[in-house]
Amino acid sequence: MKRKPDLLWILVILFGLGVVTTGYAQGLWSGKKDLPVEIVQQQPQQSTLFKR
Repeated sequence: MKRKPDLLWILVILFGLGVVTTGYAQGLWSGKKDLPVEIVQQQPQQSTLFKR
């Protein structure tokens, strides 16, 4: 008869997967900071609806 895995081991495995996934995601996120960022300011558009 096979023994079911304890709830503690299931939680440990899920926690480990969460730590690995978070580390991987942060690694991807921090790698994108090296890319050049172009800042473009838009000119305010004037509305012609209320002009006479």
